[in-house]
Amino acid sequence: MTRILIVEDDPDIALVMCDDLRLDGYDVTLVTDGESACERGREPEWDLILLDVMLPRKDGFDVCRDLRRAGVRTPIILVTAKTHEAEKIFGLDLGADDYVTKPFSPRELRARIRALLRRLERPASDLLAFGDFEVDFARREVRRVGEVLNCTPIEFNLLGVFVKNRGHVLSRQQLIDMAWGRDVFVTDRAVDTHIVNLRRKLDDPPEKPRWIVAIRGIGYRFDG
Repeated sequence: MTRILIVEDDPDIALVMCDDLRLDGYDVTLVTDGESACERGREPEWDLILLDVMLPRKDGFDVCRDLRRAGVRTPIILVTAKTHEAEKIFGLDLGADDYVTKPFSPRELRARIRALLRRLERPASDLLAFGDFEVDFARREVRRVGEVLNCTPIEFNLLGVFVKNRGHVLSRQQLIDMAWGRDVFVTDRAVDTHIVNLRRKLDDPPEKPRWIVAIRGIGYRFDG
């Protein structure tokens, strides 16, 4: 059974989310503040975290940042009343995998959860290598000389798309479709930001790229 940690301080919204997801077959646990979310979110049993942005004691952006810095790779969907694109991009840049904007329907939330879990559960057992790196699709790990890199789920998806399509120029829309999914709205700027973060982890400076090459006006090419 899929285990979901819900972080929501509004009791009415939390009740609806918990009841609806339990009826849909998920095992859910609720916490109501940011500090508890940081503590519980580090537990390894979660398959997904639904994280409200406006929380007491610590907001959802800080929680997301802290979890990613702690090496937590559990997929995170931000639940936010913020509608400005810059704030959504900020959340994605911190390591969130998706977001849903309040007010939302339970049906939309369930669809977002299913879409994210589908992307993470795509079967792949091959091991692909480039330079000192290897991408293990079965374990969803990127390793450099045996040491596991701290990649977010989206960064892993992007690198997986690149290594499977090495030598091919991919547009930003193609990267969105293959790394995030066709039913998710992601801006070109968010794609660029995730690629910058991925390059840092691969020691791939954009001014002299070795692996991920920007093709002006089109997208990117992986030269591994």
